Amino acid sequence: MSEVDVTALPIPRSGSGTALTIGVEEEFLLVDEVTGELVPLGPQVLSGPPDRGLDLQPEMTQYQVESATAVCRTASEVREQLLAARAALARRAAAHGARLVASGAPVLGGEHPPPLTDHPRYRRIMERYGALVDGLTICGCHVHVGIPSPSEGLVISNHLRRWLPVLLALSANSPFHEGRDTGYASWRHVVWNPWPSAGPPPWFDSVEDYRLATHLLRTSGAALDDGMVYWDVRLSANHPTVELRVCDVAATVEEAVVLAALVRAIAATALSGEAAPRVSDRLLRVALWQAARHGPEGAAVDPLSGVPVPFAEEVGGLLRWCGAALDAAGDTELVVEGVARLLRDGGGAARQRKAYRRRGEFTDVVELLTTRT
Repeated sequence: MSEVDVTALPIPRSGSGTALTIGVEEEFLLVDEVTGELVPLGPQVLSGPPDRGLDLQPEMTQYQVESATAVCRTASEVREQLLAARAALARRAAAHGARLVASGAPVLGGEHPPPLTDHPRYRRIMERYGALVDGLTICGCHVHVGIPSPSEGLVISNHLRRWLPVLLALSANSPFHEGRDTGYASWRHVVWNPWPSAGPPPWFDSVEDYRLATHLLRTSGAALDDGMVYWDVRLSANHPTVELRVCDVAATVEEAVVLAALVRAIAATALSGEAAPRVSDRLLRVALWQAARHGPEGAAVDPLSGVPVPFAEEVGGLLRWCGAALDAAGDTELVVEGVARLLRDGGGAARQRKAYRRRGEFTDVVELLTTRT
């Protein structure tokens, strides 16, 4: 783990950020309360009267459920809504002998192919993409940032490309997969990559450029519809937002809040007028692989140069770059302390491995995850 103290990194105190709204979607696994293995109880957990003020949704497999915040203006609002949604889902799961788990991939396994939620669209995806569906029992955290127009969204997307590896590493929370240590910090990222519409987004010169790219995905069959544009950053098909999709589901609410605040600061800085660097697709994929492999515990690859650098140096550069926007939103202390805590205590993947090493029992990992969730 790096010994660099990120709290000592200089952060600009001048300038202003754009007051952008944010929202967060979180995907979760359902496991048996005794064995810790996946259980296909999504439909049962979501049955019954809705929880007032909460948006709880099914996912593609019955092993999963999802929550979505409303439009939020502050990190405190995001925290309150995530806490309420996780608590509600945990209560519902407990009523059916299950527990809620915030992990990017299942520690203990389930069926292949996974049981799908009963919906015509999901059946079409199974028919079209075959065994790729076997890997869909994975969970991400999606951060939405409100945008004035699609063109501003693409400015943000172009800037986010440079920082995708840092954001993936910070969130990496899936070292185990069905009873095996994968050797990666984010196995979810690796499993997701074979989808033809997944991966880092292209650089876009215009809204028309974006529309042509998504049209190609649909007409070629790489995506059924706009909802299957699975890039790590995309314009939302249903909301006036740009959506970051590269992150594993965060192990804790506080880590999810830090990610949301950091993404908003990147977006606000992107709209300040500075041109985004035109990151090479090849270097970006290498940097993302490195982030998925090691998380915040290993070296990072600078996607601008391809040179390995200490992760604390890379994330420190991000905090300096968007520091004025963090300060304007009142999020500097939250984000800087959150990043410092990850560097000091380890990310989600490191904590999962630490729990396993105590006795060599995967059930200890599941216990840690359900407690932290």
